[in-house]
Amino acid sequence: MKNIYGQTKEDLENYFESIGEKKFKATQVYEWLYQKRVSSFAMMSNIKKELQKKLANEFTFSSITLEKKEVDDLTEKYLFRLKDNEKIEAVLMRHDYGISACVSSQVGCNMGCAFCESGRLKKIRNLEPEEIVLQILGIEQIIKQRIKRVVIMGIGEPLDNYDNIIKFIKIINDAKGISLGARHITLSTCGIIPKIQELMHFNIQINLAISLHAPTNQLRNRLMPVNKMYNIDMLIPVLKEYIKVTNRRVTIEYVMLNMVNDTEDCALKLAKLLKGMNIYVNLIPYNETKHLEFTKSSKERITKFYDILKKNHINVTIRKEFGKKISAACGQLRSKEV
Repeated sequence: MKNIYGQTKEDLENYFESIGEKKFKATQVYEWLYQKRVSSFAMMSNIKKELQKKLANEFTFSSITLEKKEVDDLTEKYLFRLKDNEKIEAVLMRHDYGISACVSSQVGCNMGCAFCESGRLKKIRNLEPEEIVLQILGIEQIIKQRIKRVVIMGIGEPLDNYDNIIKFIKIINDAKGISLGARHITLSTCGIIPKIQELMHFNIQINLAISLHAPTNQLRNRLMPVNKMYNIDMLIPVLKEYIKVTNRRVTIEYVMLNMVNDTEDCALKLAKLLKGMNIYVNLIPYNETKHLEFTKSSKERITKFYDILKKNHINVTIRKEFGKKISAACGQLRSKEV
């Protein structure tokens, strides 16, 4: 049986038409699922009983299970168990502008970034669309509030699970679904070029964030194995094309590793690499874990790096730190579970 939370509204419209029903019933189902948050077809009172039974025979409401919740100031981390007993994590962050959720896209990750804890568990499988949607619904049920922004930055490489991620985005963006505006959805990728090229023609203008973390191929090869397939010389022209086609600014994520990629020379080379592009750089203080040898850049080194980019007319911010005490920060997910 298919999971109802993995169906786009178009999927349901096609289903209803295939059984001789009007496709507007898909909108009714979506309203019950995502606005009224019912958990069975029998509760959908404007759908006739016979059709309720057909739906129940075709679709399941099976969910994911909360195993553990940890809290640190403005951050909450959730460990979820999936139907096959695999585990993933999601993170809630409370900002001045509202609540955001960081969701996982895979069980494990094959990207193998040297500084990232999540990648120590190699990819076991992709998450299905419903397993990503249910991270949001599960968090909202726990906190009794609506999430305002979603970042696909948890465990896994989203563009390595492209089709399921696109379905997920369609579901949460749909006005009758979770109804998150496209500009409140951010996808972060290591830079899988063929999928970025597909994404630039996707008709929902989400935010794109690129995990760059180095200004040269030599250094990025050390930190990110993906660079050996899709290197900086290939990536930058594609990002320029993406910006031109979508007319959207791209975020460049840059984790600050002490004495590795935080030098003045790296800052100057990064400024030169990104000159003239419609981007902004998000400097991310590194979150140390017991399994990896990298250490966090000092505030002085981060500030110096920031100042060099500013002087070279690069838009740049320093990311506020969330969830470090509970291993919920960037690069730390699953650090205590594997």
